[in-house]
Amino acid sequence: MRPGSILIAAVTGLVWGVTAIVVIAVTLTLITGEVALPQATAAGVAGLASALVFVWRQSSEKSSGMPAWVWSAITLFLILMIGSIAAPFNLPIGIVPVWQGLALILFVLGATWATSVCLSGARLGPMSRYEREVVYIRVAKGIGFVVFTIIVALPFYVMVMTSLKSQQTLLANPLDLSIDFSQGLDGLLRSYVELFTQFNFGRYLLVSAYVSVATVVLTLLFSVPGAYAVSRLRFPGQAFLARSVLLIYMVPAIVLVIPLYAVFSQLGLRNTLTGLLVVYPATTIPVALYMLQGYFRGLPSELEEAGLMDGLSRVGVILKITLPLSLPALASVSLYVFMIAWNEFLFAFMFLDNPDIFTLSRGVVSLNSSEVPRQHLMAGAVIATVPVLVIFLWFERFLVQGLTAGSVKG
Repeated sequence: MRPGSILIAAVTGLVWGVTAIVVIAVTLTLITGEVALPQATAAGVAGLASALVFVWRQSSEKSSGMPAWVWSAITLFLILMIGSIAAPFNLPIGIVPVWQGLALILFVLGATWATSVCLSGARLGPMSRYEREVVYIRVAKGIGFVVFTIIVALPFYVMVMTSLKSQQTLLANPLDLSIDFSQGLDGLLRSYVELFTQFNFGRYLLVSAYVSVATVVLTLLFSVPGAYAVSRLRFPGQAFLARSVLLIYMVPAIVLVIPLYAVFSQLGLRNTLTGLLVVYPATTIPVALYMLQGYFRGLPSELEEAGLMDGLSRVGVILKITLPLSLPALASVSLYVFMIAWNEFLFAFMFLDNPDIFTLSRGVVSLNSSEVPRQHLMAGAVIATVPVLVIFLWFERFLVQGLTAGSVKG
């Protein structure tokens, strides 16, 4: 086996050993509220040795015996326990029996699985350039996945855990993000109950839902015929319109908000939901039109021509042929527009002064004051985040289909 091959396997195991022990330690700290110091050196050495064992067993010609990943896991466990003197994490004695074992199991399984995936197919002997690049790419993808998962999940975890705290607990230890089950379900959800009973958050939800759904309807009402006209009809300036449809979307909202504030104040549209329903579709129609025109161009024009020959009007062709075939694109556009309207803050903050018509984002900002406990602010952020997150995960397949539709012709 060339030194390069040994080095690749050793570095891969070292990287995943250290990464796994640090991630488990951070997770353990967040769950228990006590600082868990990982034995990174012992974990790195254990990961290095387990990776070499995995490659060696994978290269063996013997078809019987335990799989290579089992040998790797056993090696990882034994060396880690010896190197860290049977304590992979420095934790207070009181919680070691509860969490140390689970954390150790998760570390061994996680590090072994990651190393096995990255070194799958690696054999003793020279490695080609392609084989080395495959390992590099797998390691880079795995590390990237871990980093981005932490970036996304950690703020959400902090937000949720803070919303479940009491004021006394936060004042005593603001960094304690563990769950205190001793206060019961009523105590854990007290912030959410008070938001709906004392801070009118139920009305904020209804207003945001109304504005978001109305924005979706208005956007589709204008963007569907516009996208169809740009993609199917021939008229002077069609090419220019198709290319410049996103120009308005490129104008920063902060540039528009001051002139609109002055105009809406004179027209009596400020501090009304009607004003928002004028601004929101104006900012979402261009991107919706751009997305839909690409999809409409990918539909077979022969179907529409056959409909016209059968006596359908152009509107009938759109309603009975084009739209039924465009459901994935319509679903993705609707989801995208809904998310924009649900999360929009700048225009709502500038235009709305009456708490009775606050949107959810505007209502959450109203909690950011010294008179409102921080757990209420975090609970409001959770309420604002969860609905759109659930909707996005539910319709994710439509979003992917709609964004990629029309990108390839043929």
